[in-house]
Amino acid sequence: MNSFFTKIISKITGLELNDRLGNDWDGISTLGLFIRMGIWATRGLLVRWRFKGTKGLFLVGKGVTIRQAHYIQTGKNFIAQDHCEINGLSQKGLTFGDKVTIGSYAIIRPTNLYGGEAGLGLKVGNNSSIGPYGYIGCSGYIEIGDNVMISPRVSIYSENHNFEDSERPMIEQGVTRSFVKIEDDCWIAANSILLAGVTVGKGSIVAAGAVVTKDVPPFSIVAGNPAQVIKSRKA
Repeated sequence: MNSFFTKIISKITGLELNDRLGNDWDGISTLGLFIRMGIWATRGLLVRWRFKGTKGLFLVGKGVTIRQAHYIQTGKNFIAQDHCEINGLSQKGLTFGDKVTIGSYAIIRPTNLYGGEAGLGLKVGNNSSIGPYGYIGCSGYIEIGDNVMISPRVSIYSENHNFEDSERPMIEQGVTRSFVKIEDDCWIAANSILLAGVTVGKGSIVAAGAVVTKDVPPFSIVAGNPAQVIKSRKA
C-alpha cells in the first residue's frame, strides 16, 4: 500500500518520495501524510492567486499568515508550515526558488507591521529551508543560496539600530540597513544568530548557538560568541 500511494503522489507532484517513505512507513502513516498534503494543497489553491507568481505544488499549513502576497514569488513545491508568518512588502520583494520550506512559527519580516519605510527583501535559492521558529529580518537585503539548511530558532538580522547620540533615545535615531549573504551548501545550526553585514561562505557550518559578527570563509566551521573558525572542511 505504501508503494502504491507513493507512486501516485510522486506522479502527481513530481516529487521523488521513494527515498523519504521507505519500508519503515506503514500504510496508515503514509495515507495520513498524503491526506495532510492534500489539505495543505487545498489551502494553497485558495491563496496562491494573491502571489506575484507561483509554480508547481504549493502547500500551506494551518494558521499561516501571509501579508502583501503580491510582492512574493515562489518556485515549484513551496511549503509554508503551520503558523509561520510571511510579510511580502519590500522594495525588491521576496523570491523563493524550487523546493523551499518555511518552518512552523518562522517569521519573515522585511518591513515593520505598523508602517515606516519598506525593507529591501529576501532571495532564497533552490532546495533550501528556514527552520521552525526562525526569524528573518530582511529590512536590509538577505540572500540565501541553494541547498542551505537553516535549523530551528535561527535569527538573521540585516540592520542595526543607531546609537551615536547619547542625548537622544536610541529608538528615535533610526537604523542602518545592510545585508546578509549565505552562500550555497551551508548548514546554519540551531539557535545561531547572524548579524548585519556578514557573508557565510560556500560549504560552511555555523555551530549551534554561534553569533556570527564577521565573514565566514568558505568551507569553514565556526562556533562561539563571537563566532570563530574552529576547523576547515577542506583537507
